[in-house]
Amino acid sequence: MKCFVGLDISSTKLDVCIMTNDIEMKVLFSATFGNDIIGASEIKEQVLRFNDIYHFERIVIGMEATSLYSFHPAIFFHEDSELKQLRVEVMIEQPAKIKKYREAFEENKNDTLDAFYIADYFRIERFTKSYLKEEKYNALQHLTRTRLQLIEQLVRTKQHFIENIYYKCNTLSIELKNHQLSTNIWSATIMTLMVEDYTLDELASLPLEKFVELIQKLGRGKFKAPDKLAKAIQAAITGSYRLSHVQQDSVNTVLSLLAREIRSLEKMIKEIDRAIEDMVEVLPEYQCLTSVPGIGKVFAAGINAEIGQIDRFKDHPQVAKYAGLNWKENQSGNTSSQNTSLVKRGNRYLRYYLVEAADSVRRHNVEYAEFYKKKKDEVPKHKHKRAVVLTVRKLVRLVDVLLRNHQLYTPPRRSMEDN
Repeated sequence: MKCFVGLDISSTKLDVCIMTNDIEMKVLFSATFGNDIIGASEIKEQVLRFNDIYHFERIVIGMEATSLYSFHPAIFFHEDSELKQLRVEVMIEQPAKIKKYREAFEENKNDTLDAFYIADYFRIERFTKSYLKEEKYNALQHLTRTRLQLIEQLVRTKQHFIENIYYKCNTLSIELKNHQLSTNIWSATIMTLMVEDYTLDELASLPLEKFVELIQKLGRGKFKAPDKLAKAIQAAITGSYRLSHVQQDSVNTVLSLLAREIRSLEKMIKEIDRAIEDMVEVLPEYQCLTSVPGIGKVFAAGINAEIGQIDRFKDHPQVAKYAGLNWKENQSGNTSSQNTSLVKRGNRYLRYYLVEAADSVRRHNVEYAEFYKKKKDEVPKHKHKRAVVLTVRKLVRLVDVLLRNHQLYTPPRRSMEDN
């Protein structure tokens, strides 16, 4: 006899249903507990108690992937020593699959029924085994996901900063471009000039020589053509509209706040990068991925964190499916898939890192560049999108091989001969 434990998890409670797979499909236990150590411990005791009575040949504790809320219960049951002795399997399934299974029965939704259907879903044993990631990967994931969120926040803040710079000096970006300067509007020097200590009129009236000295001082001598930058800024000030004092004060206040936020975010990102580097140094898989030209530290750490131990997946198609890089229909890279959209129900973080890594790899690797071009030229519609996805799938196959075999990347013979 087998035992299946269904958990419906929310932020505050654990609804549990324990059932068997015998002919009667007996529900042994059903209750609600708090989502805390006390509630999880009570569920564990119930599992142990029923096992003493029935001596189950297999025990599965199943739950939906609710990210934050399911994290602690999943780790608790997975790491418990008594449950490990019984070889209890802790499984996490996509909510969409369980929802689809439950909808076939058309009963009113409530949490007790949800726990029952979760248990029943795992009872039919059609689920794909999805083992929990080891602790080191979860720890790395906290860092890499937070880093990505900080980067996204930084991008939004910089965009807001650019918008407000336009209010203050609307031709600045144009003049920087006209003078063929690569300096960004949110660079430390321009932020200081536009936000702190100086009015536009003061900067415009500065003799060029003194303005160049000021730029070199603020930039710590890093600018190759400080005179061009000084001329570009003064030209922008001269050609821009002027705001009233009231409007200027409000824009300056906003720019000052945004500049502080940009500096703060950049500092946090540097700190989290150091923490990531310290953690990945002990991961052999990290070295496997960084051996691929184009996969740098950020992409390698992100991919490692999201995949975890590669043995969680049967093969590379499962990895691709986990990332949501599979077609909605039973199609792959053939011509008929050009109008078929991706499922995109998978891990959006892994999908992001794989897509970005593949884009970088094809700029460093002739094989991937040629593959991308070939796939792009095969169809008349959605050329780039289709080629990108198929290139990512090719990279997934490589990542799977490297991680599964614990090996470093070796360029194809032709690439080595070309070099």
